[in-house]
Amino acid sequence: MPMFKSENFLRNVLLLDAASGIVGGLLFVLAAGPLAQLLEMPAEFLSGAGAVLLPFAAFVLWVATRQPIPAKAVWIVVVLNILWVVESVALLIGNWVAPNAFGTAVVVVQAVAIAIIAELEIVGLRSRGAQPA
Repeated sequence: MPMFKSENFLRNVLLLDAASGIVGGLLFVLAAGPLAQLLEMPAEFLSGAGAVLLPFAAFVLWVATRQPIPAKAVWIVVVLNILWVVESVALLIGNWVAPNAFGTAVVVVQAVAIAIIAELEIVGLRSRGAQPA
């Protein structure tokens, strides 16, 4: 499909990834207390997750604004996104936190969203002929 072969497709997916990281990171850092009560998760855990998301999002934004977009940097973003998804699943099956049903749903939904973004980044890379290094 022509849409996937466009340099703009990959750039837009990266910008979406960066924007979601910035919004999520700021939300976790600035509203850790209220979110902790809502999700029944430790505020320190949420603020720590936000503190990890913000530099990641800054890196993704930097990658998205390069001309041309560096394939190796995008593969790094993809691997980090996949790692986040795996850690999200591990969080739910491990004993680190015990979120309520809504907290569990939030973790699952964000993990699925990030997995979709990672897949779209892979599609964008492969449409350009970029293979993992």
